[in-house]
Amino acid sequence: MRIGIPRELKPKEGRVGLIPAAAAELVRRGHEVWVEQQAGSQSGYTDQLFEAVGCRIAASHEEVFERGELIIKVKEPVREDLAHLRKHHLLFCYLHLAPLPELTDALLKIGLTAVAFETVEEPSRRLPLLAPMSDIAGRLSIQIGTHLLHQPQGGKGILLGGVTAARRGRVTVVGAGVAGGSAVEVAAALGAQVTVFDLDLDKLERMRLIGPNVTALYAHADDVARSVSQADLVIGAVLVTGEKAPHVITREMVRSMQPGSVIVDISVDQGGCVESTIPTTYEQPTYVWEGVTHFTVTNMPGAVPRTSSQALSAAIMPYALRLADGSWRQSDALLKGINVEAGRIVHPALMKH
Repeated sequence: MRIGIPRELKPKEGRVGLIPAAAAELVRRGHEVWVEQQAGSQSGYTDQLFEAVGCRIAASHEEVFERGELIIKVKEPVREDLAHLRKHHLLFCYLHLAPLPELTDALLKIGLTAVAFETVEEPSRRLPLLAPMSDIAGRLSIQIGTHLLHQPQGGKGILLGGVTAARRGRVTVVGAGVAGGSAVEVAAALGAQVTVFDLDLDKLERMRLIGPNVTALYAHADDVARSVSQADLVIGAVLVTGEKAPHVITREMVRSMQPGSVIVDISVDQGGCVESTIPTTYEQPTYVWEGVTHFTVTNMPGAVPRTSSQALSAAIMPYALRLADGSWRQSDALLKGINVEAGRIVHPALMKH
C-alpha cells in the first residue's frame, strides 16, 4: 500500500504522523511511504532521516495526498487538507468530530473512510491511541498552569508547591483517567495540595495512593463546586469516548474562583468540560473570563512535538501495520475506531449529534 504522511498545518503543530524508525517498519514490509517535505522538521526529523530508511519525499502538500492511499497524520484535517482528500483515501488520525459538525459534514461529502485515533478501543475498553497524548496533556497541564499562576502572566503570584511559612497551592482535577491521573501525579510531586474527582472508585483508589497530599473524592456536584471555588489551578479532564464532554464545571463555579486563578481544560478537543471554555490555539493560547485565566488549546501535546511524535508512533504502529496490509477489518479495535465511511456516520457516539 502507498502511505502518505502530510505536514501538519494546524498553528504551532509540530508533530508528525510517523517518525522515521516507525516508517521504516512499513517500508520493510513492502509498503511505499511518502512523507511531505519538512513534515518532521519541527519534531527533529529531517527529510534526510526519512530518506535514509527508504521513504520518499513529496515536494508538496498536494503530492503527498495524490501518492497516498492510507493517510496517516496527527490532527484533524484543516481546510487545506480537505481540498486534497478523496473518496478512496483511508484517513487515520485524531478527529474529535463530536464538537465539529462542519468537519463531519465535509468528510461525509468526500465519502472516505476515517478511523479516529481517539475511538480505537480494545475489548478491555482501553483507548490505546488516545492514552499517550492524554498522558502528555495531563503533564503539560500542570507545567502550563504553574507558569500561568506567576504574577507576570496575570496569575495569583503563588508557587504551586509552596515553601516553609507559605501555604501550598491548591489544585483541583476533575477526571481521574489517563490525562487527569498524570496531572495529579505531577501536581502532587510538586508538593501541591491536590483534590481529584471521578465517578470510578477504582480510579479514585489509585489516585489516593499517589501520595498523602492527594484527596480523591466521588464527583458529587456540590463537592466539585466547593473544591473549584477554593482552587488556584483547576484541570478539566473528563472524557466520554467519542462524545462531546459534559459541562461538569459550570460558569457559576468559574465565577466563584478568585481572580488570577487558572483553568486548563484538557477536554477542549471534545468540546470542553468547563462551560466557559472557548477553543484556542498556541498563537493565542489563553483568555480571561470573570478574572480567571483559561488555557484551552486544542492540540496541547503539539508543544512538545519530539516527545509526542515518538510516543504516538509507538502507539499507532501495530494498528498502522494492519491498516496497511489490509487485514484491519478483522480487528475489533480498529472497527470501533471508524467514525465515517462512504458518506455515512458509523460511530454510535456521533449519531447523537
